[in-house]
Amino acid sequence: MGDHSYDYWLGKSESVEAIISECLVKRIAVTFGTETPKNGVPLPHLWHWAFFQEPVSEDLTGPDGHPALGQFMPPVEGRNRMWAGGRLAFHTPLLVGRLAKRRTEIIKITEKQGNTGALLFVTLRHQYTHDNILCIDEEQDVVYRAPTAPRLQDSGEIPLMHWQESVAPSTVMLFRYSAVTFNSHRIHYDYPYVTASEGYSNLVVHGPLIATLLLHSFISNNPEKEPKHFEYRGVRPLIQGTEFSLGGYAKTNNESVLLAFNDNGPAQQARVTY
Repeated sequence: MGDHSYDYWLGKSESVEAIISECLVKRIAVTFGTETPKNGVPLPHLWHWAFFQEPVSEDLTGPDGHPALGQFMPPVEGRNRMWAGGRLAFHTPLLVGRLAKRRTEIIKITEKQGNTGALLFVTLRHQYTHDNILCIDEEQDVVYRAPTAPRLQDSGEIPLMHWQESVAPSTVMLFRYSAVTFNSHRIHYDYPYVTASEGYSNLVVHGPLIATLLLHSFISNNPEKEPKHFEYRGVRPLIQGTEFSLGGYAKTNNESVLLAFNDNGPAQQARVTY
């Protein structure tokens, strides 16, 4: 189908309100093994992904556990759906305990041909506000890809890092992240499904979980630098049970390049400005 076939979905929007509740924030903090921010304190970067979900009943989910297509997102039959990457501008923090609002709009739908087959990219714009004051302006790229064998290696070189640390998310961490973000995509917690139906050797680490770990690795290693913009792109999946590294290097005085990688090459590339 050409881009014109999706014209109906372009410009479609929805708005959701949520209280940045200390209860859920505590669960996110435990998931990441960090201290719990109290009411009135800024929500840590990218933790907003655990809020603003519009829950649907199980009968409205598809075989992969995602909400069925054709509700808010365009219907694309016979393809797997994944979070591919995004871009964020941090204007002012969301605050724990406060009511916030997210407005989402479908702003772009593009078809491409990739190494693994046909790809359809849907770009969403999310604007997060407190009392109509813009806090975070975000674009999220969702990709629909043909159900081909997953690409688990990349030949890209790993540059010399200024800082680097290793992580190995457990199955408990993956399950808890799925729970706090209300993400029912089965590739993250359902071993029989992900191995038999999607061809992976084990559970898949969430793209946004990797992005969160990557940005917070930068923050902990560069505490004097406050992120203003962050963009990230998934290169290939990371599989649970295999350790991977988070690292980065300063490209200029106000920009750093970040990378999640292991022996099979880069898995997620990112850039942060400050």
